[in-house]
Amino acid sequence: MRISSASRALLFVLAGIVAFCSAAPAAADPVDAEPAPAVDPSVLPGANDWSCKPSVAHPRPVVLVHGTWTGMLGTWKDLAPALTAQGYCVFALNYGQAAGLTEGNMMRMFGGADIAESAQQLAGFVDQVRTATGAQQVDMIGHSLGGTVSRQYLRFDGGADRTNPALNKVHSLVTLGATNHGTSFGDVQTLGAIAQALGVPVTTLAGVTVGPSYIQQMVGSPFLQVLNAGGDTDPGIVYTVVASRADTVSTPPENTFLTPGPGAVVHNVWLQDGCAANAAEHNQLTTDPRAVYIIQQALDPTYGVRNPAPC
Repeated sequence: MRISSASRALLFVLAGIVAFCSAAPAAADPVDAEPAPAVDPSVLPGANDWSCKPSVAHPRPVVLVHGTWTGMLGTWKDLAPALTAQGYCVFALNYGQAAGLTEGNMMRMFGGADIAESAQQLAGFVDQVRTATGAQQVDMIGHSLGGTVSRQYLRFDGGADRTNPALNKVHSLVTLGATNHGTSFGDVQTLGAIAQALGVPVTTLAGVTVGPSYIQQMVGSPFLQVLNAGGDTDPGIVYTVVASRADTVSTPPENTFLTPGPGAVVHNVWLQDGCAANAAEHNQLTTDPRAVYIIQQALDPTYGVRNPAPC
């Protein structure tokens, strides 16, 4: 039987609602079940040593900002120790779990809250890092939503000072598959639009269940229109924007690239530049050796002189 696009969309949305709202599965037989080891999501090896003082070689702390529906541990468990081993002071946070009174995130997923609220959390965290380390500026790395949250912080929450860039709290921002100009999430946005037209309140359901950040990241969202209205960049910031042609989450992947405005430097980089065979997808942008190399070089331009680029 041939199923119409509208029917497929409706089934897709209903399946999602069931998945989000269904009760937790029944516990396994206590005789056979092996208790899972407890994992503390607030602990990230290689990060958040509040006694760390930046070195002359690496004078700025690095702040890691995770993406949607995943915390710092799931995103940075490889990169944080790698940067620490290079002598950086590395800090990371979990954000966006509890949305405000007027918004959802019933499942209390990290990165689910309103992006503006998350950027305010990030602002407070950066100030704590600067106070603890004595550094005037930090460098930031944002994966997926984390890049967009970071840009919101730069623009509206004190990360950048457009009137006096010398007062910027951020020196460099590296984004990995960031939803800077929105994503269609593959074909999800199209399916959702069809379902919405059929009377299924997709936007409302998604916002209540997993939080508003999901909808805010979609192409053409009111949130992104406001964020990008004054141009993509802020003066005095060095941006390195990494995209993968194999990305099927932040789509189309070129939507992540930024156009430099006055006083800003932008390096838009395809992961496949110089390594056409690289097939790293969205979630691998924080662990892929070539992506990590690009990150290291963005933080320290001399890194590329000392180390060959992997492919």
